[in-house]
Amino acid sequence: MIHHLKGQLIEKNPTYVVIECNGIGYTVNISLHTFSLIPDSEAISLYTYLQVKEDSHTLYGFVEKSEREIFKLLISVSGVGTSTARVMLSSLQPGEVTEAIASGDVPTIQSVKGIGAKTAQRVILDLKDKVLKVMGEEEVFVSQNNTNKEEALSALEILGYNRRQAGKVVDKIVKTEPESTVESIIKLALKKL
Repeated sequence: MIHHLKGQLIEKNPTYVVIECNGIGYTVNISLHTFSLIPDSEAISLYTYLQVKEDSHTLYGFVEKSEREIFKLLISVSGVGTSTARVMLSSLQPGEVTEAIASGDVPTIQSVKGIGAKTAQRVILDLKDKVLKVMGEEEVFVSQNNTNKEEALSALEILGYNRRQAGKVVDKIVKTEPESTVESIIKLALKKL
């Protein structure tokens, strides 16, 4: 397997780059996340994953090692191929993917084009434990605002509000004010419900 490529950036597109290493040009498929992190300088280094099939050898490249690990985990799930994994890492940040898997957030995974409810559930079921092991405690964690979000949702549910409706309002609050305390989330949600 080709672990990484280090060379001269010849061509840069949102879906692939061409890197020249010692006179050989490699076409490397990338996600939009990697595209946004690639500098426009000539020297470039990408971690790679080589997919070998009967009729082709395809290289996928990643600026971050953690994104490559997530990609490898995603393609290990039945029904998720390299194209779907790349679309997922283009639609969501790698951190969002791992957090959605770790917290069992089916709607976030399902929001990716080409992923239905069953595939989203399978991704979470198959990868929840692996994501936590492979990525390590410091990189993947159910963040504090996720805990705050859950506590606020539980409180609103106890107060008699529909969990789904309250969840949408709480999600918006957490996105706009990620540092909110449980109390402030509840107060803001009560005003909007």
